[in-house]
Amino acid sequence: MPFALSRRAALALPAALAVPVVRAQAPVTITVHYAQPFIFKESYDAIAEAFAKREPNIRIEWLTTPNYEEGMQLILRQAATNQLPDLSYQGFNRLRLFAERGIAQDLLPLLRAEGDPAALGYTPGILALAHFGGFQSGLAYAASNPITYYNADLVRRAGGDPDAMPTDWAGHIRLAARIKALGDGNEGMFFRWSGDDWMFSALLFGHGGRMLTKDERDIAFAGREGLESLRLIDAMVKQGGMANLSTQAAQQAFAAGKLGLFYWTTAVVRGTIQQVGSNFALRTGPMPVIDAAKGRLPTGGAAGMLTARDPAKRDAAWKFLRFSTSAEGTALMVQNTGYVPMNQIAIDDPRFLGAFYRDNPLYTAAVRQVPISIPWYAFPGANSVRVTQTMVDNIARVVEQRATPDQVLPDMAAEVRRLLPRRA
Repeated sequence: MPFALSRRAALALPAALAVPVVRAQAPVTITVHYAQPFIFKESYDAIAEAFAKREPNIRIEWLTTPNYEEGMQLILRQAATNQLPDLSYQGFNRLRLFAERGIAQDLLPLLRAEGDPAALGYTPGILALAHFGGFQSGLAYAASNPITYYNADLVRRAGGDPDAMPTDWAGHIRLAARIKALGDGNEGMFFRWSGDDWMFSALLFGHGGRMLTKDERDIAFAGREGLESLRLIDAMVKQGGMANLSTQAAQQAFAAGKLGLFYWTTAVVRGTIQQVGSNFALRTGPMPVIDAAKGRLPTGGAAGMLTARDPAKRDAAWKFLRFSTSAEGTALMVQNTGYVPMNQIAIDDPRFLGAFYRDNPLYTAAVRQVPISIPWYAFPGANSVRVTQTMVDNIARVVEQRATPDQVLPDMAAEVRRLLPRRA
């Protein structure tokens, strides 16, 4: 299971608490790409400011894209024209594509040159999040898992107890129906199903299922776990009254106090706090339990991928990547986003985040789910993006009530199967 604690290893070398300061020999400018500036900008700015105090001769030029998908397409285009940035932070589920195409560089030799990776805070579980193509394709920068955001005021008005929320989906759906029944434009629930397969995988993994078979030769979601996941989304619509909103519209409704339960990534905790302000009493909690023994949750987020070829720029980009994923860097990332820390030392040592989590309880829901979090599945082959879109398109048929889960699942399975790499 990822994120297994390793306090003894992490604290074995006190010097590992700080990234070694090694001055660049001459001024150098590196181009660093990242996606979703509406979530990440403040964290990267804070890290760059701290990094500049250690490495004043390294300048950073930022390149951003609105989301991970556009970031992936940008890097693929630039790779074709030899115009790659020096460092790119990509979604976990797309690193495999870059590894298979030879764009990502293996980082393990660089890590090992500095010492035992675990002693630097990179435990096997953390490294596994960005290990694709048979090598270390990146270093995890930020990780998230899906949580529940809820309006405590609406919960109370609907007869619920914000301090004792239901722990299963059936209870959440019943509560959502009661919130919607309050009228006055109130919506009960919104499960962010569109955009990618991440939230669907939260239901699938929550049932103990998996996307593909272990040998990756065939799909594995076409059985009971996949069907029950689609039926759960169907129940959200039919019984919970979930409206077919865009994610942006749902965020706006929630911030305005007109949506009771919102299920999405912990990445937007900080932004949600700012949007809600004093409109209502905001709470966060875990995703409802499906299978207490086998259930897992997908780990979303981003990892830094080294792409520089010029030796001086590669060295500088590596230093920034290391700092951004160090205990100090990951603490700055957490404080400026809501993501889960990606350095075990920052998790274990209270000097980094202990006071922050004590003073900011809304950030702790995702941390409590770390023990059941597993990597976001990355589909193999050149059609991975099409696979994701195919799944989203079929889930839309359920949300829009154009087809039943029993009709959708065979279609989705057949379409995804056709897009998988052919194997002898």
